[in-house]
Amino acid sequence: MEERVKIIEERSLSEGWFNLKEVIYDYTWFNGRVQRQSREVAKKGNYAGILLYNKEKRTVILTRQFRMPSYLNDTSDGFIVEACAGMLDDDAPEECAKREALEETGFKVKNIEKAFEAYTSPGTLSELAHLYVGAYEDDMKVSKGGGADEDEDIEVLEISFTQALEMIKTGEIKDAKTIMLLQYAQINELLN
Repeated sequence: MEERVKIIEERSLSEGWFNLKEVIYDYTWFNGRVQRQSREVAKKGNYAGILLYNKEKRTVILTRQFRMPSYLNDTSDGFIVEACAGMLDDDAPEECAKREALEETGFKVKNIEKAFEAYTSPGTLSELAHLYVGAYEDDMKVSKGGGADEDEDIEVLEISFTQALEMIKTGEIKDAKTIMLLQYAQINELLN
């Protein structure tokens, strides 16, 4: 089948943390019908995230920080427990994951493993998450963490793996990348 999407026009609606665009395009259905559609798309760069785990202690390192979008949802106080993550900028995904682990948690991890890639909200966001897991030991802690940017106020949490899984059930962890990484750790028996 020929190309199924033909972009007709892109209009910039906002340029800030995200570039919000309206994209007008012709879409060819599976049955051959062509329909003109329009979608608002938040274009943002890709990011990398990492779940740090200690098999011997059966613990994970997570962070807690304020997130304005979740605060505006009316179901949250805005403080989100999550695996550390950050924008790729000009780094390769693996290097970004290591950088973010150091900046946010203070752990300098060496060997990490790619878990998977995922779009967390493909109906709205263009960003692709490159997600990793990495074993940590106490002697890898080289700084207090908490973030490198002056607008970051990050609390570092070391919690048991069992507690982290329970926090998904209770709703204390609602961040998609974190839930996926914890479930990846559980399925692949990283802490058994």
